[in-house]
Amino acid sequence: MRLKTARIAPLSDAELTPEQDRALEPFRPDRVLNIFRTLARAPAALERFNVWASYILSRRNDLAAREREIVILRTGWLCRSGYEWNQHERIGLSVGLTADEVSRIKAGAEAGWGARDAVLLRAADELHADQFITDATWAELSVHFSEKQCMDVVFTAGQYTQVSMILNTFGVQLETGKTPDPDLARA
Repeated sequence: MRLKTARIAPLSDAELTPEQDRALEPFRPDRVLNIFRTLARAPAALERFNVWASYILSRRNDLAAREREIVILRTGWLCRSGYEWNQHERIGLSVGLTADEVSRIKAGAEAGWGARDAVLLRAADELHADQFITDATWAELSVHFSEKQCMDVVFTAGQYTQVSMILNTFGVQLETGKTPDPDLARA
């Protein structure tokens, strides 16, 4: 976690205005995480944020869930977003990534990946470093993925770069009982 305390605190149920309460409705009853309680301070932004985020995490995103999570986790790792890593490590494991693969995402494309997974990691690295995928990486992505899937790689990395910026800058803290990744604490 970049900050030990929140710069913008998540709202408790007792603090919610009617507009904020409506913005949190899609996350009830059990998914009202600190990120959403924090974003509810700007309820119109949360409502629009949720539309795009829902696309990225849905079947409308043509990347398989496992591939999507590779991009999300690598992006969160590169952004040093402890909250994002914590949430998506669990999600990645639930959609087919192994614990070893989640650990190797931290090391990047040269950590023993097959070509298909390695190019996803390289694309995430390039987008993070230069907000651009090189011709060579794009050509390799195009060997393994459709044009729409290549677009979804960029959409996914872009969304989770934004999410990481929000989490890191606002200081969104892990939910009670969650443990930060020790490698991110050292990074």
